[in-house]
Amino acid sequence: MKRQNQSSVFEFILLGFSNFPELQGQLFGIFLIIYLLTLIGNAVIIVVICLEQSLHVPMYLFLQNLSVVDVSISAVIMPEMLVVLSNEKTSISFVSCFAQMYFILFFGGTECFLLGTMAYDRFAAICSPLNYPMIMNKRVFMKLVTGSWTLGFMLGTVQTTWVSSFPFCGPSEINHISCETPAVLELACADTFLFEIYAFTGTILIIMLPFMLIILSYIRILFAILKMPSTTGRQKAFSTCASHLTSVTLFYGTASMTYLQPKSGYSPETKKLMSLSYSLLTPLLNPLIYSLRNSELKRALIKLWQRKVDLHTF
Repeated sequence: MKRQNQSSVFEFILLGFSNFPELQGQLFGIFLIIYLLTLIGNAVIIVVICLEQSLHVPMYLFLQNLSVVDVSISAVIMPEMLVVLSNEKTSISFVSCFAQMYFILFFGGTECFLLGTMAYDRFAAICSPLNYPMIMNKRVFMKLVTGSWTLGFMLGTVQTTWVSSFPFCGPSEINHISCETPAVLELACADTFLFEIYAFTGTILIIMLPFMLIILSYIRILFAILKMPSTTGRQKAFSTCASHLTSVTLFYGTASMTYLQPKSGYSPETKKLMSLSYSLLTPLLNPLIYSLRNSELKRALIKLWQRKVDLHTF
């Protein structure tokens, strides 16, 4: 490890799953397959929504933004994790580590807000169908999407700048799968109490507050669905909302346990598994949940595929 005057750390060592060397080869294969499926699944959603004009409505444009975020956060975490799994010990430079931290916070924060706006969109569509075109017009949609990305950017900028300002004098081993804030903060050789108060408050506002608003929205949606006279309408609404809630519960549940936990709350292995849940499984499940359970998206995909086949035929 390089140091400057025996006090400044120039690089960290990501331990990943080095405690289980016999499993690293198998984990590498599993994670590589999951990563490729995540990229393919989300890329299909992005392209289909982009090319199919009938899907240029808020519900699918929100989904397109979610897929962009999922591809991005996977690209930030997974390649480095695969490198870690292919070596006993993997070093990562100070700058690269904090760049990864920034993008994890940026895309993770953006996803938190996007999921909240998607819940609001479904609430408006189901509870006020006649007023929905006015409630979720193009200007409101653009404000919600832009606001989600902007707040994610602010979260990444403020938190990464603050954490990187702490001195790091060793040890340099990060017992985690990536440079997430809680894991890196454990290595800081300074009083981090003020930052921990800020981080706890910020997590409540960024994760728990949107999550509670989503739950309240879906309670209202549930009552509205139960009042629907059409059984088919009820089933379609339940299907859409169940998909969204599955993704929301997995993402917010594991993210809140990671960022709201005390330092000694869970074992390092448990922390790694929780991190995998929202950084690996959620980006994989989102396209599966939204595409396989959405008839309009499936029809658009088939339509585009047939169009491609016809072009090749003639």
